[in-house]
Amino acid sequence: MFTMPTRTVGTIKQDWEPVVLHKTKPKAQDLRNPKAVNQALRTGAEVLTVKKPTAGSNKKATAGPVLNARKLDEAAEPAALERVGGEVRHAIQKARLDKKMSQGDLAKLINERVQVVQEYENGKAVINQGVLGKMERVLGVKLRGKIAGSI
Repeated sequence: MFTMPTRTVGTIKQDWEPVVLHKTKPKAQDLRNPKAVNQALRTGAEVLTVKKPTAGSNKKATAGPVLNARKLDEAAEPAALERVGGEVRHAIQKARLDKKMSQGDLAKLINERVQVVQEYENGKAVINQGVLGKMERVLGVKLRGKIAGSI
């Protein structure tokens, strides 16, 4: 069977509290709008004016010594990175040719692009110890350390 819900008997009270809505403040971008400035001038509202020190001229403000960003970078880090040396280049080429491999074959075996092997053999690559380690393993030649090129 279906029964109806019961309601409590008595007076029902409503609690009405006032809700106050505030206008949002105008954004700075809206305050600079010429229409908003003219409206404020017409209504007599307060308008803030600021004179810019370099307005109307083609000069930069001299806030202090201006430093060249490139000079700061060069002071923090050396500009040129260490590239592959001549001994290592020749050792890679010699070992690869002794094993009768092409640059593409070597690249596949070390899971790198052919361009990476070319850059190492041309001396244009920035030294990456991980890549050199993979080449050492595949070619069976020592490429890192003082005795580069030895078996």
